[in-house]
Parts: sequence; C-alpha cells; structure tokens
Amino acid sequence: MAGLVALLSIAVVTADPQARPVTEGIGVVFRSLRWRIAIPYLILILLAMGGMAVYLSDLIRQSYLEDLQGKLTAEAQLIGDAVQSIPEWEATGGRFDGLAQHYADLLSARVTFINAAGQVLGDSHADWMQMDNHLRRPEVQEALASGRGTSTRFSETMGYRMMYVAVSVGGGDGIDGFARVALPVSQVEARVAQLRRVILLVAALVVFGAAILAILIAERIARPVRDLTDVVHRMTDGDLSARLLPTTHDEIGELTRSFNQMAVHLRETINSLTEQQHQLSAVMNNMADGVLITDDQGLVELINPAAAQLLGIVRQEALGRSFAQVARDHRIIDLWRRCHDERAEQVEPIEMDRQDTFLQVIATPLGEADRACLIILQNLTRVRRLETVRRDFISNISHELRTPMAALKALVDTLRDGALQDPPAARRFLDRMDMEVDALTQMVQELLQLSRIESGRAPIRLERVSVAEMVMPPVERLRPQAERAGLVLSVDVPFSLPFLLADTDRIQQVVTNVVHNAIKFTPPGGRIEVSASRLRVTR
Repeated sequence: MAGLVALLSIAVVTADPQARPVTEGIGVVFRSLRWRIAIPYLILILLAMGGMAVYLSDLIRQSYLEDLQGKLTAEAQLIGDAVQSIPEWEATGGRFDGLAQHYADLLSARVTFINAAGQVLGDSHADWMQMDNHLRRPEVQEALASGRGTSTRFSETMGYRMMYVAVSVGGGDGIDGFARVALPVSQVEARVAQLRRVILLVAALVVFGAAILAILIAERIARPVRDLTDVVHRMTDGDLSARLLPTTHDEIGELTRSFNQMAVHLRETINSLTEQQHQLSAVMNNMADGVLITDDQGLVELINPAAAQLLGIVRQEALGRSFAQVARDHRIIDLWRRCHDERAEQVEPIEMDRQDTFLQVIATPLGEADRACLIILQNLTRVRRLETVRRDFISNISHELRTPMAALKALVDTLRDGALQDPPAARRFLDRMDMEVDALTQMVQELLQLSRIESGRAPIRLERVSVAEMVMPPVERLRPQAERAGLVLSVDVPFSLPFLLADTDRIQQVVTNVVHNAIKFTPPGGRIEVSASRLRVTR
C-alpha cells in the first residue's frame, strides 16, 4: 500500500512540472481548480484500488487456507483409513513413529499419531517422547466431538504457525486414536504475498493511468476557467476590450459567450457612467452655488470649489472631516442638524460675518436609510447689493424729483396769487418754470439713457461742438438750486478753446452729475467753480 501511495505522488509531481514545493502548503494546491478536480478523483481511485487489493488479498489468502485445509483433511482421512486396522493403538508410544515418517515423506507434511488418551504414538518432525499430551489440542478436541478437527496456531514444538487437521480413527466400538496432518502456514503466506504484489502492481498501474487521465481532464476543464480569469484581471486593470474566444460548445463555451456579452454591456455601462460622471463633475466644478454632501455620521463626502470658496476652506482638506469643522458657522450647523434629525428640507438666509457675504442655505435629506444630507449654498451677495442700489436709486431719484416739483408748485402758487398781474414778474416766473420742466425732462432722459446703457442700446452721436455749448447749459440749469443752497456758482469757460468732437448730450449729462454732486455736498456759504482750459500734452 505504501508503494501505491509513493507511485501516486510521483505521478502527480511528474504530471505538473510547474508544481510548487510541498513546503508552500497544501492550501496553495487546493486553490487551483485543476487540483480540486483531479485530487478527489485520484483519492477515490486510490481508495477503490486499495480496498480492492486488500479484499482480493484476503480473499485469496482465505481461499488458499480453505484449499489447504481441504487438502490436509483429505490426507488425514486417507491416513486414518489406512491405519484404522492396526491393533497397537493402546500402546504407550513409539509404535507409529516410522509410519508417520513414511506418510510425511509421501505427503511432504508433518504427520502425527495420537491414541485415544492423548498420548503421541509417533511424529514425523519431532521426538514423540518429549511431546506433551495432545488431548487438549483444539483440533483433537474437535475431532473427538465430530470426527474431524481443524486449528491454525503457533506450534510450540516447531516454533512457527501451522495448520493442523486431525481425524478420529476407530471402529464401531469407539475411537482408537487420531491421525493428524499439519503444514506450515508460511507456505500459504508466501504464495499470498506473491499474489498480493502482483495485485498491488496492477493497482498501481491503474492508479497511475487514472492519475494521468484525471490530470488531463482537470486541465481541459480548468484551462478555459484560467483563461477567463486572466481576461477578468485584464478588465479589472482597465482593459475593457479584453475578450475570450469560445473553443467548445459545452457549459464552459456557453459561459464564455455569456461573459463576452456581459463584458460588452459592462463596457457600455461604464462608458455611460464615466461620461455622466464627467458631466456631473463639470457641472459641480463650474456652478456658482456651493454644494456639499454629508454621510449619516456628518462627514463631508463631496464639496465643490464654490462651496470651498464660500466657506473659506481648502477643498481637499474638507473631505472626510465633520460638517461642523468645515462650515464653522453655528447657524449653518444648526440648519444641517435640523435637516439631519427631522429629515425635512430646511431653508434659511444667513449673512456671513466674514467676507461681507449673504448666503441662502438649503439643506435637503438624501435618503431615509443612510441619513445623508445635501447642503446648497446660494451666494445672494450680488443680488442683495443690487437690491440696495435699487433702493438707493429710488430714494435719490425721488429726492431729485421732489425739488423741481416743489419749485413748480411754488411758482404756480405765486402766479395764482397775483403775479400774473405783473407781466415782467410773470415772465420771469414762467422762465423759471420752463427751466424746472427742462430739469424734469432731463431727469427722464437720463433715466431713459441709463436704461439704454444697461441694455447695451445707447448709441454715441459724435458732432463738432464748442466747450461752452457743452458746459454752460447744465451749469445755468443748476444755478437756481445752488443759490437756494446758499452757494456761489461761477463759470470760467473761454470761447477761444478749440472745438471738440463729442456727444453733446452725454457730456452735458456728465457735467450735470458733477455739478449736482458739488451742490449737494458743499456746505452753505461755499463756492463752486466750473472752469475749462486747454491741456498741453508733451510727448
């Protein structure tokens, strides 16, 4: 059996020249599909052949022993029949010694004669005088009871195991004695051992052939799986174009074709997801609103550049940190906590203490299971500034309109109270009213002009004009306002200045704004001077 195991080990090692050393462990071998298929098959064949060899050896040994027993029984029976008529069975011994030797030479076996009392009368291989009483021998007891007895035991006289067959000898009046024939069991064991070696050799050859066949079959099954594994590794490394050509029409071939179809769908899906991810990343990185996503533990999983800029933190440093460390504002943190706990959308405008920033923070739950949250930071600073400018503009324009309207109201009341009866004064009042109407008209035109400028539809009309024509009308229109404010408004514009190529309405609007601001912010009793001169530029 040991030789069969050794032969199997040699077969396994020989069949796989790339087999790893045994010291690397049996676990490495069993991680291979080829050996996981081949080794159980080999073990099954080995156990079957080993069991068959043992069974056949025992069967042959038992058959040999039964044949030997039958042979010894027949020989003992012949000897008993031959000596049955000899009258000396009652002698004390030695009477049958020569006869025992004679039959031993004929049969090549040990022959012993025993009387009815158990005393040895003769033996072919030992001195009968030194032999004990044999009445208690198993074969003699069995022959005494049934006429024939068999026993296989160790012989104290010969010093080795022997098979004994004893038959009773006697007439009709009773048993006269016993004739016993014996042979060494070693002869049977030698023959059985020879046959066992033949059986083991045949079993070893069968196991060797089965091992080669098992390895070949296992390799044929494992090779497509190994190739498929290599393709999977290539796809894992990023080569989505890797494919495997089906070589069979069995289950492995069907698996290969299904895998190729799956690889095609997987590549299409990954390409689609990659494109969507790039689009989403582009949107996230370029959108003006800040976006953050937190997990169920409150750690920041995603943050776009706008959110990092609004919160004043480096984007890479924010990932993996708690939302409280990233936001650093108790109002935003409280808003996120309410969304996290109540699982409801929270919206709140927040004016940041730093950077003069006004934000609208929207916290939205992403799911009920993981309790993640989406936080959107909308920067409304510019909108708020525009709203402030709009309010200031309305306030300023209301103030500007109130002054000429009040002047017109006063002039109308003065004319109604009797100034119409004084023609020079009435004409002067009408001139003043005309100037105030012109001022109102100018404001309306400025508003229209401002609307055109903001819409990009304000054309520039260039014409040849003098400096006095551009400066004097707006100054004279604002002179009454300066006088009412207790200011002295003087103009120094020489007529010798050269003509300019300019848009008269735009320049007059600029002069009006500058002089009006001077009147507004100059304290009473002050002096405002408007002058123009030629600027000499040296190159």
